[in-house]
Formats: sequence, C-alpha cells, structure tokens
Amino acid sequence: MGIEALERVGQGGEEQQRKTQVFWRVVREAVLLATLFLVYSAGRQIAARHTGSAFDHAHEVLSFQNWLHLPNEAAVQHWVLQFPHLIQSANLYYASVHAPLTAAVLLWLSIWRPKAYAHVRWTMVSLTGLALAGHIAFPLAPPRMMPGFVDTGLRFGQSVYGPDHSGGPVNQFAAMPSLHVGWAALIALSMILITRSRWRWLWLLHPIITFTVVVVTGNHYWLDGLVALLLLSASLPFLLRPGLHADRPRTRNSVPPRKVLK
Repeated sequence: MGIEALERVGQGGEEQQRKTQVFWRVVREAVLLATLFLVYSAGRQIAARHTGSAFDHAHEVLSFQNWLHLPNEAAVQHWVLQFPHLIQSANLYYASVHAPLTAAVLLWLSIWRPKAYAHVRWTMVSLTGLALAGHIAFPLAPPRMMPGFVDTGLRFGQSVYGPDHSGGPVNQFAAMPSLHVGWAALIALSMILITRSRWRWLWLLHPIITFTVVVVTGNHYWLDGLVALLLLSASLPFLLRPGLHADRPRTRNSVPPRKVLK
C-alpha cells in the first residue's frame, strides 16, 4: 500500500510538472506570436505610406485577370447581393472567423502537438513575411474601393474598416496577397497532415469558404488569393520538415516500446 501511495504521489507530481511546462510553453509562444504580429503591423503601416499607386495597381490587376479570363468579381458579387442573408453571413465570416480560428488551432497544436506546432509556426512566419514584402512592394486598393463594386460591410453595417479608406490603424491598401486565404489554407493543410480523424478533410472547407467570402465581400481579387497560395507553396519546406508527426499519438494497435524490449 505504501509503495502504491508513493507511485500515485509521483505520478501526481509528474502531471503537475507537465501542466506547468505546457502553460509556460503556451505563454512563450503567445508572446512570440504577439511580437511577430506587432512587427508585421508596423510593416503594414510603412506600406500604407505608399498608397499613391494603389488604385493604378488595382486597374492593372483587373486587366490582368480579364486577360486570364477569370470570373468577373463584380458580376459574382452583384449576383450574391440578391441574397442579403448570404452576404451578411459572408461579412460575419470575414470579420469573425479568420483570426479566432487561426489562434484556436495554434493554441491546440502548441498544447497537444508541440513538435508539429513548431513546423506550423515557422511556416506561418515565412508566409506572413513574404506577404508583408508584397504589401510593401505592391500596394493595392481592394475591389470594394473600385467603381462597379459594393463595400458589403458598409452596406449592411458590418464593416471592420469603416468608411475612411485613407486613415486608421489598418492599412486597407494591403490587399495583395490575401493572408485570409493564405492562413486558411495553411491551417487546413496542417490539420489534415497532423491529425488522423477521418473528418479532417472537412478542413478544406475553411480555405474554400474563405476564398469565396473575400471575393464576394469585395475585400480581395482572385489574384490576391492565388498569389497567397503560391507563397504558401514556397513556405511549405518549413511545414514538411522531418518530425511533423513525431508527437502524434500511436494507433490503438500499436505496441508500446517498453513491451517490445521485454
């Protein structure tokens, strides 16, 4: 009985130590990501000072998309506007899902898949850094600022930016590339690769819905999302490094290593 009690005490101490380690790991990662976000935000503000060519670039993007025979975003948007509840849902998705879902997945990974989380974190850093370079080099007015488009957020009172396009804490001319699409695709790909659930393929709905939403709300062009996917492809070596599955739980039929050694 005494030995069993000591074992329980030892197990309790190990569990408490594990929880403490998880707590400080999450705190450390939160501070790191917050710092990186501040650096990114500062970079976007630098980019916001060079908006003189943003509308010229918008005309160039529209012309290039016409040359590629991509669907006309304005036509798609005006068709969806026939269904107010649908466009309001799109506005809500754009404003409410992007950051919270990304943060929730990163938190889950940092707690339950810390080794895989490191792969995802550095992939996101790479993707975001490349996107920031794009924001600085190619300031771009989003579709909602262009003739023929509707700012659906303003129309339905759900705007996350407000009516003033030239000021505020957010650089509204950082449309190229779309980090909404890039991050959504990264989160979906990561969860498909890292988890084993048969439902994991449903994560593909997130980038598909996000891509559709950013277009019908007039926040991004098709090309913004496509370029984001290309940049994600360039960042995939960080995600696909050896060790991505190192901390994934074994299947039910797997045999613990100590039993094999016996």
